[in-house]
Amino acid sequence: MLKVDEQWLSDITYQVNCTDTLLKEEGFTRLGFSKEEEKAIQQFTEISTNLGLHTRQDEAGNVIAKWEGSDSKDAPIAIGSHLDTVKHGGGFDGAAGVICALSAIKTLKDSGFTPSIPIEVICFRSEESSRFGVSTIGSKAMAGLLDKEAIKDVKDEDGTSVQKAVEEVGLTWSNFEKAERMKSELKQFIELHIEQGTRIEQAGSSFGIARAIACPVRLSIELSGKAGHTGTTPMDNRRDALCAAAPLISYVSEEASRRSEASDYPVVATVSTLTVEPNVMTVIPDTVQLGIDIRSVDDELKRELAEAIEKKIISLANESRVECRVETLVDDDSVFLDPETLASLKRVGENLGYKGFDMESGAGHDIMNMAHKWPTGLLFIPCKDGVSHHPSEFASQEDMVMGAEIIAHYLKNEA
Repeated sequence: MLKVDEQWLSDITYQVNCTDTLLKEEGFTRLGFSKEEEKAIQQFTEISTNLGLHTRQDEAGNVIAKWEGSDSKDAPIAIGSHLDTVKHGGGFDGAAGVICALSAIKTLKDSGFTPSIPIEVICFRSEESSRFGVSTIGSKAMAGLLDKEAIKDVKDEDGTSVQKAVEEVGLTWSNFEKAERMKSELKQFIELHIEQGTRIEQAGSSFGIARAIACPVRLSIELSGKAGHTGTTPMDNRRDALCAAAPLISYVSEEASRRSEASDYPVVATVSTLTVEPNVMTVIPDTVQLGIDIRSVDDELKRELAEAIEKKIISLANESRVECRVETLVDDDSVFLDPETLASLKRVGENLGYKGFDMESGAGHDIMNMAHKWPTGLLFIPCKDGVSHHPSEFASQEDMVMGAEIIAHYLKNEA
């Protein structure tokens, strides 16, 4: 059995996360195309080079560390994830996938293994949407899915556009599309990620195998009533937009729960943003805006729920004599991953004595873009209390070692 160097894994966890910042209470803010992301990627490059891997940066800023196989003409097996974070995020979302991939390579090298086909570790740029509201920029570029014109002028809260941010880290915006790779350039892609939930633990399992990525339907709802003085406007003469909206919040949660229980696949729905105007103590709310995020790998199920929510809010608006506008912001098909790759990953993990759990991913990852061209597999390891995108985000050393061990044995079998 291959033996993971636990001390080395621990050391590079600190190194990738820029050492002394790992345990800071405020967490990490490594936004896409920032100097903080750049610093973490430099650490990745240094570790990869020290492992004897050939590193290069593509035109979108993704860094690819390659272990040449004995037959270098074959297309590589690729593994990887990202190192950027949300604001005040944790040190394991994305980073765990990069760290475990590097640790798997070291484990194989320590054992004297030489792959017959090349192996790549890919560190993608700007996976999170925290800075620009645009996610998975690096992997979209690699998979040929990036619409440059649609995002180039999108700005962060400081007024910096995507194009300017890209150029500030030394990349050339006009060359971005050159990062696209042809289908023949990779054999398959594997990503390890923390679960960002507690389903693995609740199932009594050790690791998860994600069969699909649940892409969202997102609704924007606006209710328009009439402002008035809270002390002088009679109750029977009010057109209160917030009163119309209030029952919808519990309806969304309760209806999603009901439909989940009756379905083979779960569906989740959240009223995640709420804006009330004029938001003054003495004024009846005349405008309310709600943002609703709905996710399931069953696309029909999530769209049926979206339709039910729209009918409900129209009914509530009519009862309260307010106007209603519903807009669908996003309606993406879910992404299903390669069954053979997933079965192989699960078999490797269970042959090592770990218990696997078949599940879905409610969050998006770089792998959903890679799946448009290549066979893909997504491996989840647990994270403490299911917490992610927060300073307290944590994956245990034991689970990180398990992840590296599964990847190492998988690569040994496949490469």
